[in-house]
Amino acid sequence: MTLDDIIINALNEDLGDGDHTSLSCISKDKTGRAKLQVKEEGILAGIDVARKVFNKVDPTIVFNQLMNDGDKIIPGDIAFTVEGNVISLLSSERLALNFMQRMSGIATSTNKMVKLLDGLNTKLLDTRKTTPNLRMLEKMAVKLGGGENHRFGLHDMIMIKDNHVDFAGGIVNAITNAKNYLKEKNKNLKIEIEVRNFDELNQVLNYGNVNRIMLDNFNTDDLRKAVELIDGRYETEASGGITTETLRKYAETGVDYISVGALTHHIKSLDLSLKAF
Repeated sequence: MTLDDIIINALNEDLGDGDHTSLSCISKDKTGRAKLQVKEEGILAGIDVARKVFNKVDPTIVFNQLMNDGDKIIPGDIAFTVEGNVISLLSSERLALNFMQRMSGIATSTNKMVKLLDGLNTKLLDTRKTTPNLRMLEKMAVKLGGGENHRFGLHDMIMIKDNHVDFAGGIVNAITNAKNYLKEKNKNLKIEIEVRNFDELNQVLNYGNVNRIMLDNFNTDDLRKAVELIDGRYETEASGGITTETLRKYAETGVDYISVGALTHHIKSLDLSLKAF
């Protein structure tokens, strides 16, 4: 799904057969201006998406960008102004705000967690725990906040999780099946495997044939021991219930990556508004 597809689907959902409030209240020829006003401190995200929304509704709208995606923002900042047909502006308003408020909320939350990793080599990752059909935008917002994207979907990495292991009949079977599948399909995908305990970790270390090991729900002491056991032979990733309060302690174990689903699924949107002026 492309960004254009996302915007068109969202406009169809919102507009239906027309913005009847604006159409009934306002002359079809009336023009005006509005500004995107910041009401909460954070990281700006989605300004390019908003531009596309306005232009998709009405290509004659003039979009004057004053700030950039990824900028730090404070209350009172004006991110952009728009000028043109008032009905078009009002018909675009809510969708542009919905995208920007959610994306800016994700970027802001991500940035707060990234700052907790200052001075360490550990990278912060998102997950697939995203809003259906909005994954592209939410992962874009994570990047704007300073985080990194994990796999985009089921198609761009082999990620063997606990259920895969159990259904496949064990660690070795799961990895072997994955390797054979990639060879048969002539695909070049990285393989990551989740382990739940030291027994599973040792099975992976003995068998190999993976690129990254996800250490799921390990406490920090066990995580440190696991990272030492792996000893740089494979990339390491910690996952499972890691919060802003515990993030740095987990990172201090030397793990390469920490994935946090809450970056995209437990977010407060940032307060932004579009006001006529």
